[in-house]
Amino acid sequence: MTIQEAIEARHSVRAYKDQPLSEVIVKDLEDEILKLNNEGQLHIQLICNEPKAFQSMLAKYGKFRNANNYIVMAGKKTDDLDERIGYYGEHLVLLAQTLGLNTCWAGLSYKKIPDTYVLEEGEVIKVYIAIGFGETQGVSHKIKTVEQVSNADEITPLWFKRGVEAALLAPTAVNQQKFSFEYIGMNNNRHLVRAKKGLSIIGYTRMDLGIAKYHFEIGAGKEHFIWI
Repeated sequence: MTIQEAIEARHSVRAYKDQPLSEVIVKDLEDEILKLNNEGQLHIQLICNEPKAFQSMLAKYGKFRNANNYIVMAGKKTDDLDERIGYYGEHLVLLAQTLGLNTCWAGLSYKKIPDTYVLEEGEVIKVYIAIGFGETQGVSHKIKTVEQVSNADEITPLWFKRGVEAALLAPTAVNQQKFSFEYIGMNNNRHLVRAKKGLSIIGYTRMDLGIAKYHFEIGAGKEHFIWI
């Protein structure tokens, strides 16, 4: 499965089979985590065979089951931490999909279990990502149109529309999709694109924007443009 295929196939899954991750899969995930921690200046950690984090009443209400493996998304508290958490966390979500796994971003449905993770001075946990072999492959949800979240039209480049289409398949908190993309034009022979977060009483819009930007890059081809 390619990353583009993973974008199209991936849906949130909260119920998992009681099946541990193989050593090969764990190594693939940990190798990618090491790379992303260095690139994104984060402290992402994979926790395996730990059933307590998703056994709270809130998790049960959210229909989490057998969520015994998860990724702790943490980093030093900065203004752009949420966006980096979303951007690099989605790298792992889509990698997991290519490995035959399923995932679910969890902002509130987990509880922190002592001695399962490590935080350095100034670091905070933002979200967990449940990961494992899903009982199902999840279901798709209604999404906005390209026109609702961008200025794509008949004269904007085709790659820009493809990027927006990929972004619309990105997971967002309660499927709110509070983001937008604007094709600016060209400067010094480079296409310029601006991404913006919207307003939401639910929150998580900066994180959602980071996730959507990664999807956009995959759909559009990162070589075609630069962010402004």
